[in-house]
Amino acid sequence: MVAAAGPGIDPRAMLRLADLDPDEPLNPKVMVPDTAYYRMLEGIAEQVDVTALPIRVGASMRCDEYGALGLAWKSAPTLLGSFRRVERYARLWTSVVEYELHPTPRGVIFMLQRQGERRLGLRLSNEATLASAVSISRQVSPVPFNPLEVHLKHAPPATLEHHEDYFGCPIHFRSDFDGLVIASAALDQPNTLGDEGITQFLLSHLDAELSQIGDEDTIEMRARKAIARSLSDGVPRMPDVAKGLGMSARSFHRRLSEHGLTFQTLTEDTRRSLAEELLKDGRHSLSDVAFLTGFSEQSSFTRAFKRWMGRTPASYRKATAAP
Repeated sequence: MVAAAGPGIDPRAMLRLADLDPDEPLNPKVMVPDTAYYRMLEGIAEQVDVTALPIRVGASMRCDEYGALGLAWKSAPTLLGSFRRVERYARLWTSVVEYELHPTPRGVIFMLQRQGERRLGLRLSNEATLASAVSISRQVSPVPFNPLEVHLKHAPPATLEHHEDYFGCPIHFRSDFDGLVIASAALDQPNTLGDEGITQFLLSHLDAELSQIGDEDTIEMRARKAIARSLSDGVPRMPDVAKGLGMSARSFHRRLSEHGLTFQTLTEDTRRSLAEELLKDGRHSLSDVAFLTGFSEQSSFTRAFKRWMGRTPASYRKATAAP
């Protein structure tokens, strides 16, 4: 982004806005906080016109700059296979964006989900991400590639000339989602460097990397907190919890499945754990504990608790009460 912005900015100052030391050696494994990155983009926007910046950056991206994932993209048998690699392994390079493929009668929607305020930096980043997806698609497709449509949630810039020239298709701003609509015919094209043997080797490597990602605030922890906050209004629905976490229900289900979890078992376990904590606390009546764990009646809570713990809530409280 800094290089593409050109000579009208101070590159060292912009890198510092992203919490990067311009004198440190290049390290592609360093993760930049999203808010710092957006702050840097907004700093660039204060000095130069950034209308075409995300398009220039996206167009400049190359498959090899994505490491093993870029190689897996190139070696996938078809373009659809390439996009499926991104949907599954994107967490290797970002923890703030979810990618999803949604089938449509014309093909698929390649959708990105990014949490946070719709500030300028986030909007520029979304545009660059979609432009990058088009760039690397053109690098592997044996025929000229354009999406059918581009969709962006935010308002359009002052001019659409750069976007229309690059994407070569209708662009819908103020849309319901951020993403690309891609035709089935384009997705079914065999990639120029598709190789099933190399693909399987790379996927095993990526799976190993994915399993090593350590995240203090895991999807399980985030989901448990969201479920616990919602229980006083009754048992939450999966789409509502997913929305609160900035994901679609489909993506949330997939992330839980990757950890061997289901929403139903996670909700049940969260209710049980919360009930145990509240009963040990001793400051809440049994009817209050029932309400706070999502039960409309104390009798229903008592039956559920006996199923979980083999004893009634009252006997559990008596046995675990602090002296």
